[in-house]
Amino acid sequence: MPLFLFLTIRLIVMMTVLVALSNPAATQQQWSAPPAELVRRAVQNETKTVSSPKYMFLQHKENPQGSEDKLMVETRDAIAGIVIATTGDPLSPEQLQGEYFREERFVQNPDELKKKQEQEKATAERIGRILKALPDAFLYEYDGDASSGAGVGKPGADLLRLKFRPNPRYNPPSRVELVLTGMEGYMLINAHQDRLARIDGTLTKDVGFGWGFLGHLDHGGHFVVEQSEVDKGQWEITRMVLTFTGKILFVKSLNIKSTEVFSDFRPVPPDLTFAQGLELLKKQQAALAANRQGNQQHQ
Repeated sequence: MPLFLFLTIRLIVMMTVLVALSNPAATQQQWSAPPAELVRRAVQNETKTVSSPKYMFLQHKENPQGSEDKLMVETRDAIAGIVIATTGDPLSPEQLQGEYFREERFVQNPDELKKKQEQEKATAERIGRILKALPDAFLYEYDGDASSGAGVGKPGADLLRLKFRPNPRYNPPSRVELVLTGMEGYMLINAHQDRLARIDGTLTKDVGFGWGFLGHLDHGGHFVVEQSEVDKGQWEITRMVLTFTGKILFVKSLNIKSTEVFSDFRPVPPDLTFAQGLELLKKQQAALAANRQGNQQHQ
């Protein structure tokens, strides 16, 4: 898949998570304020430059081809990650060495690491553009409240429901924001912490990328994003579901169907280097393998 298209799909998901209502307010105040103003204040808060905690975590991804488990860690340089299992089966020692070699090239080659940093920076910048467009790109309205379900927010938390739909007066300044013109859905907001617990979005029309010359995403494309408090006051994405079809260059079919679950978040030092992060992943993989072997012996 072309890099720009991949980033576009990810942006559809990630931009929604950053619409968390970070400005403290009582539930009554939330309901009395115009929803678009809540989003505008949230965007102002989310686009502030602040240092965020870094974590090591486990990613479980499923698609029609199978599944894989991947250990990942955020470092001051870039994100490091190694696959540790496919379709439920642990990687062989030879396969693990291949994973280590793939990531070690970033340690051995500063130019490769720089490219990785630039790609992650470019993604962050595109997310920033999407964020700043949110107050104008959508029309918002309150849609009642709901009780949180398993895996959504904190158990027992009160959730406010906020619907959104495209703003017909919005004119996207670039192809980055173009995808917003064909999307509608709803959000569930944790009323106690003013954080986004879930968002469900659907494309209501075909949306072109590259002004339509590179291809398009079909209407009916759907995504779900959930996030939870993984540490005191720190929320992270815990589940993503993507279902999209379309065309690339109007010839090659595009078919994306995947579910990702993120779990076992563990804080790491904020100044962790990429090399140190890779070593941390190796130790964690060894610990998981030893634990798995111990459980098998006791069965």
